[in-house]
Amino acid sequence: MKITEIAKLAGVSTSAVSRYLNNGYLSEEKKTAIREVIEKTGYAPSKHAQIMRTKKSKIIGVVVPKISSESVGRVVAGISEVLTKKDYQMLLANTENNTEKEIQYLKFLDNNPVDGIIFVATILQKKHSDVLKKLKVPVVITGQRYGTYPSVYHDDYNAAKELTKQIIAKGRRYLGCISVTDADEAVGHNRTSGFKDAVREAGLKLGSHAIVESDFSMENGFEKMKDLLRENPKIDGVFCATDNIAVGAMLYLKEAGKQLPEDISIAGIGYTKLAKVVEPKLSTVHLHYKSSGIESAKILLEMLESNTQLSKQIQLGYEVINEESI
Repeated sequence: MKITEIAKLAGVSTSAVSRYLNNGYLSEEKKTAIREVIEKTGYAPSKHAQIMRTKKSKIIGVVVPKISSESVGRVVAGISEVLTKKDYQMLLANTENNTEKEIQYLKFLDNNPVDGIIFVATILQKKHSDVLKKLKVPVVITGQRYGTYPSVYHDDYNAAKELTKQIIAKGRRYLGCISVTDADEAVGHNRTSGFKDAVREAGLKLGSHAIVESDFSMENGFEKMKDLLRENPKIDGVFCATDNIAVGAMLYLKEAGKQLPEDISIAGIGYTKLAKVVEPKLSTVHLHYKSSGIESAKILLEMLESNTQLSKQIQLGYEVINEESI
């Protein structure tokens, strides 16, 4: 069925049907007449024709590092909340933290009918910069601050610093850290820097093996805690870059016969569901991941609606959740 037929059945002009389909101005009487015909006939406008007519697909590409991650899920929920209200659809690309897949998906989305891209980033390299410069559609970076690109990110440095201060305030003097790769600017470099500066400002010293590097898994947190305790048997406080790592570390400490927090205080970042159910409850930091998705989507839609490139960068706050583990 064509819009000319819809117009004839509704008793309106074809231009009126076109305005209806594109959310243009129409009288309530004409809207009702057209809507009733569409509902009765089951008419669905051609997506291809809509793109040709409006030059917009109403689709946003979202590139994420790991869809199984709770924090990423919260970011995507925020993005979806905004896009749905504006009648946009989301095309999700899961890269499993693979740099080459990220590059491939950015290129793929740029060459397919999406109006813009939200890139939930972790480790950014020169090859990312090269492809981002060539994108024909607007992009927003989420989770990292990157050059002059519009971005929404967290105050990872101060979140880690404040949490470490909370551990020190409990009288802990021999501290350790289970971090992630420094190539991850936010979770690796910034959080580890916050930890180090809190220790330094408290007049404490770190042992030569007081910082170990993990991946993001609970299993690796378990193994790295084993390494940390072996190298630093006097350790009495541990800051972990993420909740997942911290829970893995807690499991090893319990297996090793340590009492928490009597023998060792431990904390992470993320305010995950897991942090709320482990015993003792994990002290952590609530980073507003869903809000980062919401703000990222708002920036992208603002660029699309105004047809202008923005360099807006938003740093979100945090909330320290001081629970039983410290």
